[in-house]
Amino acid sequence: MMMLAVVFWSLAFPFIRIGLDKLSFINLTIMRFLVVSITFLTLIVLKRNWFSKIHKKDIPSIFLLGFFGVMIYHFGLNYGEQYMTPGAASLIIATSPVFILILAAVFLKEKITFLKFLGIILALFGVIIISILGKQEETIEIQIAFAAIAVLIAAIVSAFYTIAGKKLLDRYNGLSLTAYAILFGSIILIPISIVFNNSLINQVINMDLNTWLAVIFLGVFSTVIGYAIWYIALEIKTASEISVYLYAVPVISTIASYLLLGHTITIFFILGGIFVIIGLVLVNMKQKNSINKK
Repeated sequence: MMMLAVVFWSLAFPFIRIGLDKLSFINLTIMRFLVVSITFLTLIVLKRNWFSKIHKKDIPSIFLLGFFGVMIYHFGLNYGEQYMTPGAASLIIATSPVFILILAAVFLKEKITFLKFLGIILALFGVIIISILGKQEETIEIQIAFAAIAVLIAAIVSAFYTIAGKKLLDRYNGLSLTAYAILFGSIILIPISIVFNNSLINQVINMDLNTWLAVIFLGVFSTVIGYAIWYIALEIKTASEISVYLYAVPVISTIASYLLLGHTITIFFILGGIFVIIGLVLVNMKQKNSINKK
């Protein structure tokens, strides 16, 4: 099941690029979460027992969780993928555990060991190599720089989502919190869709079959089914045991990007990817005991 989730998440990166062929990064976000919201609302109506009852006092916190952890994340990722390859974007997003570790040290007073610190440095060094040297030759440098910053912001807010959502998981199961965060966070897309109404309508009219398949895949498979599998797996094994599967995401994403889109894999991209993977392994090595205790 986890390998299935990993494949869905890995393919999300090249499918985002396919969606961006006909949709702007804003409109792709709107269309993706329209599909996700419809799917979650349908599940809540048909399978109400799967979801925890929502408490009114938690609504502002859940909204902020969804706005920053979900909407800002996808705006940053979608913007970044306009100018960088899916493989590069997936490697930068893979650094999210690094920022989780940093935030946990700041807000949860968790200690950073030497190995963790070394892992942070190596992973961030890998991101720098990918961002500056691992690009395709035709990419304009200023665009790739802004793209890398946007994707890095997405990785950081993803870490905030994990840290901020910890307390809410005391009252909600993982699937419920994900559904509620996405639904409340998606509210911000309503005024955005009104502002970009003409652009959205024109682009949706011109969507071809590939774009529709990409949007549906991103919404149903990468988001709804992917997260559902993740939380089912968490009920069986610990986070540290299943997190090792996530190392395969940038690898599969890079291969899929090469096969589906013909993107070049440079030597500097491989070098940066190696640094990122080694850094993540070091960061995760000493986390196992602390995660298991929780």
